[in-house]
Amino acid sequence: MTEPRRLIIIEDDAVFARTLARSFERRGYRVVAIPGPAELDEALATLRPDHAVVDLRLGNASGLTCVGRLHAADPAMRIVVLTGFASIATAVEAVKLGATNYLSKPANSDDIEAAFQATTEGDASVDVVAAPTSLRTLEMEHIHQTLADCDFNVSEAARRLGMHRRTLARKLGKRHL
Repeated sequence: MTEPRRLIIIEDDAVFARTLARSFERRGYRVVAIPGPAELDEALATLRPDHAVVDLRLGNASGLTCVGRLHAADPAMRIVVLTGFASIATAVEAVKLGATNYLSKPANSDDIEAAFQATTEGDASVDVVAAPTSLRTLEMEHIHQTLADCDFNVSEAARRLGMHRRTLARKLGKRHL
């Protein structure tokens, strides 16, 4: 008999984490859900996961730090990053850190399972759509890239962007990471 797949879910929304955990348990996974990076080392030691679902925004912490730690623990681990506030900058950083896929919420367990199964080589047949990028989108991508460069330190990012910290916080409050 084969050993069940082991999944760690790093999600600060307890209801969503519990729902995902139940769904994956029904699919034959052994699941551990944790709310943030503080519990990661203990969960890695006890579960030794081969799959991971990581929320990009974990309260005041960044899920990107978890992605890097998970990839360092096991480079073959299939890591899917979930976010309700997708941006190109965070998608690129997630993949650089070892994520195998990046999904925007709402995503269900079928979407995540498909992302686990997707190849890491990419798909060159994907249509390239030349949709014009809005000024607001460009601004938010620049803000997200600066935040990523500053390890998500809002005060430092505001300084680098040449704006007041409260202005940046207001912009992020409208459209989060």
